[in-house]
Amino acid sequence: MFVYLLKRAVTYVVMIFVTTSAAFFLATAFFHPGKDMESRSPRPSQEQINASLASLGLDPNRSAWDKYIDWLVGIFTRWDWGRSPNSQYVTHEFGTRVWVSTQLYGLAILLTLLIGVALGVYAASRQYKFGDRVITGYSYFTFIIPLPIAYFLIQQIAININNSAGQRIFYVTGSSSEGVEGFFPQLLDYGAHFVVPLFAITVFGWASYQVAQRQYLLDNINADFVRTARATGLSKNAAIRKHALRVSFIPVAQSIAFTVPAIFTGGFFAESIFAWHGIGKWSLEAILNQDVSVAVATVAFASVIFAIGAILADFATTIVDPRVRVS
Repeated sequence: MFVYLLKRAVTYVVMIFVTTSAAFFLATAFFHPGKDMESRSPRPSQEQINASLASLGLDPNRSAWDKYIDWLVGIFTRWDWGRSPNSQYVTHEFGTRVWVSTQLYGLAILLTLLIGVALGVYAASRQYKFGDRVITGYSYFTFIIPLPIAYFLIQQIAININNSAGQRIFYVTGSSSEGVEGFFPQLLDYGAHFVVPLFAITVFGWASYQVAQRQYLLDNINADFVRTARATGLSKNAAIRKHALRVSFIPVAQSIAFTVPAIFTGGFFAESIFAWHGIGKWSLEAILNQDVSVAVATVAFASVIFAIGAILADFATTIVDPRVRVS
């Protein structure tokens, strides 16, 4: 299993390098980092703009290949991801944004997986009963609601609860309050800001896991190996738990590779509505501002997240599927 995962990890490292390099050349070719400078008043001359960009490593007069080599050397020797047209160092801001997003989405991903799989098993074991209809109906309902609208509704519900209670119970914007000092007060303050966005991402994120787990489990409940297990004297629930559940979880485990990056890269909706300064919102701002360095850094991050999700999916598959371990 270790050799299998190591081979897969090497493949993902190559993928990260290729996608990040391609993103650099595409951003260099199509982005115009001097756009913001041209809109200033008074407008600087073109020579001043070029000189400013050159000092930031974004000289438009140099070839894309020369800038690419300098960019690679900066990353591998100094871990320097370049600078934005506003002179901001990308590396420092990148680390801060990633930490904010990881705290929020890391727990959200875990909760969506656990809750989705658990509800899928519950619904499949009670097919067409009231609980199954309610849970599966809700999951399909979430598929047709755009995420911005869904998050906005959750935010409005929290605001209405605060208004009804006459005091602030839920924080609906920001990741922390200013002026809070001390470890435990800061921890409690952060947790209070954490509740609403985490709840919103989770309740609108488990649907795909729930529907998939229910469908795959129903496909296996009446399979020959499950009927054979029941013929040996196992109850229906025991046969499902020991045999059908493990087989039905294999395709769900493989879907982790796509769900994890989808939650991260789609996070700019939640970050924009709940005013969290994370990587998702930053990546959208980079595209709007035609910021080459930030855009490439966020693509690299998305590639890394996809690789992590894929490795987790491979690891989960090797655990539940003995055929992978044998091969």
